[in-house]
Amino acid sequence: MRSQSTRLNVYWNLLIYVVIIVILLAVLGPPLWRIVYPWPYREVIERYAEANGLDPYLVAAVIRVESSFRTHATSPKGARGLMQIMPATGEWIASEVHLADFHVDRLFEVELNIKMGTWYLRHLTEQFGRDVEVALAAYNGGRGNVKNWLEQGIWSGHLSDIEQVPFRETRNYVTRVLRTYAIYRELY
Repeated sequence: MRSQSTRLNVYWNLLIYVVIIVILLAVLGPPLWRIVYPWPYREVIERYAEANGLDPYLVAAVIRVESSFRTHATSPKGARGLMQIMPATGEWIASEVHLADFHVDRLFEVELNIKMGTWYLRHLTEQFGRDVEVALAAYNGGRGNVKNWLEQGIWSGHLSDIEQVPFRETRNYVTRVLRTYAIYRELY
């Protein structure tokens, strides 16, 4: 009898703990998620997102996926900074926006990286008809590749057909950015 009573007490205690945890998560959910999905450099992101007609939540999502907000992040392929801009792309952007004092090491500067990255993301969205999914694929997989996939019918350009994208990294990238984008919109 006593062991059955002890088991019943254990179950009730467990149930009480679960209910308490559920209540705490419901009450503290957003603050806890904001620890996992922080938004540093928010003012700079918002300024350059607005200047380029972009949703700041989207820019924050790109940065989170690209660099996890690490200013000195460098990819194995050489992309640099928060928005992971390739040196050659950075030089091209600098010439397009008439930035005379550009050097690839400046891609690690927070404000310049965000300024250039948002300009480039806007450029891609304009090039691909304001289609965010296609622009994100181009940001990751290269605009020439994406243009070829669309022209050759390899990819329809729709998120529902993302599995058609030949690069697994790009498929995953687009999906991760869009999921992170939804999270940032919800949290902030």
